[in-house]
Order: sequence, then C-alpha cells, then structure tokens
Amino acid sequence: MSKEIYLVIGGSGFLGRHIVDQLLARNDSVAIFDIVQRYHDVPFYSGDISEEAQVSQAIQRSGATCIFHVASPPHGIEDPALYWKVNVDGTRAVINAAISNSVRKLVFTSSAGVVFNGEDLVNADERLPPPEKPMDAYNESKAKGEELVLGSNGKGGLLTVALRPSGIFGPGDRQVMHGLYQVYERNQTHFQIGNNNNLFDWTYVGNVAYAHLLAADKLVPVPSPPPIPSSIIDYPLPPISHTTGKHRIPTSEARPLGPYVEKPVDGEELERRFQSDGDDYYTEKSHPRPVIRSKFDPLSDVAIARGRIRLEGEPEPITDSLCVAGQAFFITNGEPIYFWDLPRAVWSSLAASDPAKANAKPRRRITFSRDIGLALAYGAEWWGWLVGKEPAFTRFRVMFSCVNRWYNVEKARRVLGYEPQVGLEEGVKRMVEWWKKEHMGVKS
Repeated sequence: MSKEIYLVIGGSGFLGRHIVDQLLARNDSVAIFDIVQRYHDVPFYSGDISEEAQVSQAIQRSGATCIFHVASPPHGIEDPALYWKVNVDGTRAVINAAISNSVRKLVFTSSAGVVFNGEDLVNADERLPPPEKPMDAYNESKAKGEELVLGSNGKGGLLTVALRPSGIFGPGDRQVMHGLYQVYERNQTHFQIGNNNNLFDWTYVGNVAYAHLLAADKLVPVPSPPPIPSSIIDYPLPPISHTTGKHRIPTSEARPLGPYVEKPVDGEELERRFQSDGDDYYTEKSHPRPVIRSKFDPLSDVAIARGRIRLEGEPEPITDSLCVAGQAFFITNGEPIYFWDLPRAVWSSLAASDPAKANAKPRRRITFSRDIGLALAYGAEWWGWLVGKEPAFTRFRVMFSCVNRWYNVEKARRVLGYEPQVGLEEGVKRMVEWWKKEHMGVKS
C-alpha cells in the first residue's frame, strides 16, 4: 500500500495539534485545514468547514488519503447555531468532499457526551444510544455528526470511524485548565459541589491523539470472512496501572497462599506465578486467566452477532463490531477517579511554585449539595443574562461534577489495540508545567 497523506481538519486546535505532532514524530506527511493558523511547520489551508468546495480544494492540494476531522467549537458557547454549522453541516461537507475526491479514510472526533443525559453513566459501553432528549446543543450536534460519519461508511469507497473521548486535558488545553486556573486565582479552591463520591473519566490528550492514529492505521475494509471472535475477545487484558502501579488479581492459577493447614502440592508454583515480574502471566497460555462473558457483556456472542451489518445486496458485512470501519469507540485513560481529585491535583501543583500559597494554612472545605449547587448556578446564569456576560458557574457544570460518568474501553483495547500511554498523574504534571511556562512565566 502507498503511504498515507493526512489532512487534519481542526489541526490548529488543542487535540488537532497533538495529532499533528504525533504524525510528524513518525515522519508522516500531514497538512492542516483550519480557520486560523497557529503553527508553520506543515502545509496549511485556510477555509470554512461548512463550505464543501473549500474542503475539497484542501483535499486536492494536499493529496490527502486520510482525514482526521477534529474541528469543533468548544463546549459552553452561547450560539447553538454554530455547533450545528460546524459539527453537522461541516461534517456533511467533509464527507461529501472526501467521497468526491476518493479519500479512503475518515476518522471523526465525536464525544463521550453523546450518550450523556445528566444521569449516572457507570461502565457505559458503545451499545448505549444517545438520549431521546439531548443534554445540550453541543452533544446533540456531536451525536448527529457521528451518525452522519458512521452512516457514510462504505459509500464511494470511504471507510469511517468515530472516537468518543471523555474529559480531555493536557498541554495546550485552554478550556479545562483555564477554568481550573480561574478558580485558583480567585482563591475558591475550597468550594466543592457534591460529595465527591462520583467516579469520572478524565483522558490525557496524548492518549486521545494516539487512539486517532491507531484508528486510522486499522481502518481497512471488513475482511471476508470477518475475524474470529475468539482471537480477539478470549484472552485476558492486564489492568491499566499507570497511576496506581502494577497489581495482580488473585486467581485459582496464581495467588498468594495465605493461611493453610496443609500446603497445596503446587503451592510454590501458585506463588511464583503471582509474584512473577512483567506481564507474562497475563499472556502465558500455560496459565490462562478465564474470560467469562454473559449476555449483558458488550463483546458477548449475541452483541457481536448484532454488530454485523450488511447493506442490501452485499454478501459480506459492511460493519463488524470486531473491526474498526463503521464503529464508534469510547476513549479514556481507563482510570476513573473521584471527580474533584483531578482539580485538586492541579491546584496543589500550582500552589507548589507559588510562594504566597505554598506555605499557606489550608482553608476549611465548604461543600454544597447538588441541589444547592443547581440553585446557585441558576442564579449565576440569570445574573449573567442580565449583565450580558457568560456565567462561569452553570447548571450543566454542576451536573457534570456530581454524576458518575465513566466508560468501558474494552472494545477500544481489543479492536484498536489501544492502551493509554500516559497516566493521570503524569498527565496533570505535564499540563501544569505547560501552563506555568506559557501563562505564569515559570521556567522549567
């Protein structure tokens, strides 16, 4: 196969730039299509994503064979029409331009929020449909854009995939980090909404970019016959342990012995397997860990059978849940934590290099319930409307910080081969170091 040529639509933005950097790091040919040029190290094409002719021209001039569609307005803007223009009309224009120019691959950046309705999401997987009533204009437009992208898989030779990252943060972030720094500067870090017993999925931006490259590399037609399920789903996955450190789950094949009256015949071997270094235990065929699935499992036989879709007149499936083309994947760090733990890690890191706060006595934490938080946010929204300023404290942010919202990434790990490269602790460190250098004049 000839080497791919990549066009990153939205490549001047936060996630887009990380994708460009990772492509450059492996010496790939890459260009950017965006409305603003912030970098000058790759070919740049300026244009409006909702204008098909402009997108088409960029494809032709760059010679792109694979498109990353990362462009989107940030969450929380006042004009919902802009979301529709970029995330729906713009996505439609990208699809049409890609098909008319015989582009082979399209990787779309969706959002984990497309299935969020304000209630708890616990270990949610890709079978969960978007809510009948969208949470807001941003998630509604993202869901519609994803629907267009996946519905275009196989048309005109175009293969498509959608990735759903959750809570992206990292160097270059001007949304999450900006908001956390505002709270820090206002000396409001001692306020908390909710009891902080809700797990949330934050995701380091470099891991999201890495997932995009994996998706593009594996975006090929569904083979005939489709992959054998056992080759993908019947081996144990190791725990994700960047932040917590490596740990083992005892099984009947490998475990500490504990108290016993009579030592088992294979006792020494059981302990050796449990204490062995490296990840050999998880892959050794001589000591397999059982992979037990029920009918409720996202990769059960029933779920896989339902995930195989044939177009009318096609002898083979155009999409298959064990392949990449035509599929959506949740992308997270695989390390859900209590929501307020990450903001506090950021504030603690900021204070460490701030002489005025490094040795200050900790302030007593003031906790508001979710209901009180919603009432206060309603008042802030009303006041913002009255004075003509966008409120920093909103009802959406209250709900966002008080619910469980974490996702099952087994499908991404097995089908894409995705494994997070950077843990939460290291990710926070990198983000704060970048912020200090860029915005506080602190030299590294």
